[in-house]
Amino acid sequence: MQQNPCEICGPILRVAIAAPLTEVFDYLPPRRPDESGPAASGEAASKLMPGQRVLVPFGKGQRVGILIELAATSDQDFARLKPIGRLLDPHPVLGPDELTLIRWAADYYRQPIGEALFSALPARLRRPNPLKLDCVAGVSATLAGRALDLQELRRAPKQRDLLAAVRAAPQGLAIADLSARFGGAAAAVRNLCARGLLETTRLIPGGCRPERVAAGATPGPELNADQAAAVREVKRALGVFRPFLLEGVTGSGKTEVYIRLIEAVTASGKQTLLIVPEIALTPQLRERLVGRLPDPPVVLHSALGGAERERAWHTAAAGRATVVLGTRSAVFVPMPRLGLVLVDEEHDPSLKQQEGFRYSARDLAVRRAQLIGCPVVLGSATPSLETLSNAQTGRYGWLRLPQRAGSACAPTISLLDIRDQPLQAGLSGVLREEMRAEIAVGNQVLLFLNRRGYAPVLTCHTCGWVGSCPHCDARLTLHLGYRRLCCHHCGWFQPLPGRCPDCRGPDLRMLGRGTERLDEELRLLFPGVAIARVDRDTTRRRGELARLLDAARCGEVQILLGTQMLAKGHHFPRVTLVGILDLDQALYASDFRAPERAAQMIIQVTGRAGRAERPGRVVLQTRHPEHPLLQSLLREGYSGFARAALAERRAAELPPFSHLALLRAEAPSAETPMEFLGRARELAQGLGEAQVQLLGPVPAPMERRAGRHRAQLLVQSSQRPCLQRFLARWSQALPSLRRSKGLRWSLDVDPQDLY
Repeated sequence: MQQNPCEICGPILRVAIAAPLTEVFDYLPPRRPDESGPAASGEAASKLMPGQRVLVPFGKGQRVGILIELAATSDQDFARLKPIGRLLDPHPVLGPDELTLIRWAADYYRQPIGEALFSALPARLRRPNPLKLDCVAGVSATLAGRALDLQELRRAPKQRDLLAAVRAAPQGLAIADLSARFGGAAAAVRNLCARGLLETTRLIPGGCRPERVAAGATPGPELNADQAAAVREVKRALGVFRPFLLEGVTGSGKTEVYIRLIEAVTASGKQTLLIVPEIALTPQLRERLVGRLPDPPVVLHSALGGAERERAWHTAAAGRATVVLGTRSAVFVPMPRLGLVLVDEEHDPSLKQQEGFRYSARDLAVRRAQLIGCPVVLGSATPSLETLSNAQTGRYGWLRLPQRAGSACAPTISLLDIRDQPLQAGLSGVLREEMRAEIAVGNQVLLFLNRRGYAPVLTCHTCGWVGSCPHCDARLTLHLGYRRLCCHHCGWFQPLPGRCPDCRGPDLRMLGRGTERLDEELRLLFPGVAIARVDRDTTRRRGELARLLDAARCGEVQILLGTQMLAKGHHFPRVTLVGILDLDQALYASDFRAPERAAQMIIQVTGRAGRAERPGRVVLQTRHPEHPLLQSLLREGYSGFARAALAERRAAELPPFSHLALLRAEAPSAETPMEFLGRARELAQGLGEAQVQLLGPVPAPMERRAGRHRAQLLVQSSQRPCLQRFLARWSQALPSLRRSKGLRWSLDVDPQDLY
């Protein structure tokens, strides 16, 4: 029922609540303190603006909401409308541009608007807490502190760890944060300041940026012709929306192109947003930016402390951060002067959020640039087939860097057939000898094994028992250092058994090899050689990843061993030999994107070799040297593979030549999700959308995970508007379907993994 707003005192407030609800709720303005009747108008209502947080009555309690609209009328009975409890912010925490982007994203990805909006806020602001805008005392590392070998502080471990944490922080850390993290830090801070390794500073309200301008920036290297052309092309587009693909071979200097563009945007008084797929890429990139820009970048990612993230977020929102460097959630950070968006490693699946609000940071970066009217550059040595198709059809500008920067040359790649060959530590004799030769002349070796833990299988040689997760269709991985069997899917673990749980036999054997076991074996094969292992287990402590990467870049280690954390973006100038181990399993995965992901991984790992003056070689051990993907990469590189893969996708009507959505369901019993998806399919067929094809329902490739049975229904259409029109009606009707107890379902638009 609609009524004229003059019949009540004030506008209608449309509020989104942080709840799995697609609708917004209408409220009245807050009452004045001296009023008990109608909601207040005039001065009180004039302070209300979209983007502010409000505390509203909801159900039997109160919830934090975000005001998204001031409306003149309501479809609800005005007699039932309640005034909001109170206004939490003096000004909006999300500006008009961010509100528009997030509302569009919630609509496109069919996600609850409240959950989408609140996922863009720091955790503390999702609760009824006031904004913190006061300066705080902090410390930052001096030049001497950044240059110090941390081993010199080995007799003072607290000082060592504290200095490592400050060095890894974007622009310094609040003393209060350090005290909370280290259980009291005043004495350690005083000692480090007395030694000239730390200096005190004031952190600007809402950010980790010290109130001092960095020393004069150092000039960069001379650009080659391709880099200069790419910079010119993007500069011409500043001030208007234009998307670009920056395709550059590994080591071609894409980062230098980013820096030159950031310098131009900063000089014009605008801000730059630089998105990377993984936290591991931020330390090195931040160091490059700090050395070249007058102001250090603000860094945003989930490994930062809550207060640290919030201050960085406020610095960006206040317009004081010239550059924001962050992982996928940074796509939502308010930036009032945004003039350029950069997405590095745009092909990486980590840019797609897989839980809750399922969005693609790459695609939203393009949409954000379009809404604001600025260029967006998607950079990669191995572009996703979707982005490559957009470049080929002219939707994106296509900037190419076909040569490595400076005097570096592309590494040579060889396939090493290890069938019927004796292996030690999973290494063939040829690879072992090549490693010894490189180490002997002072070079570094990188070994890539994309499997962490000690061994992927523990089995009983007597009865055949195999350690399996009781909650997932998966084997348990042995982590010998922790004396545990762990599930890498649900996190369940159990102590390492001394005997077989079934037959009580003592002969338990470890099959396969993970990075932990390879690390142990390498130390026996190469005694006295410094080895660094980089995986999720060795980098759990804050600052440890940056320390290991610094040690590798400085030449303190001779063998660098790791998982995909090492595969992309890192610059190791002393690495001349890369060994790729046990990648064959990636060649035969069931997902239609598996060949693309395998090719990207191989090329990215290959790119770590020979990035400076020293030539590089890559040895890929395989039991399938005749595999078409490997042969294609060897003959024609990634571009040849991509041409063939796009032709196959077109023939099969798969993305980018069609568009997908995946309805997932899970429940404690196997029948429940299949029954729900069956009803969902019947509902979809009743909507009469001829351009939409339904495939399934079928059990998920990993049917049981975390104790729940999973199934999925795939929706496909050759036309994105048709798919969106269908999803708009279907997603509204799905909540009305009868559901059994314990069932959960989710809709994933443009899914990147069909697991």
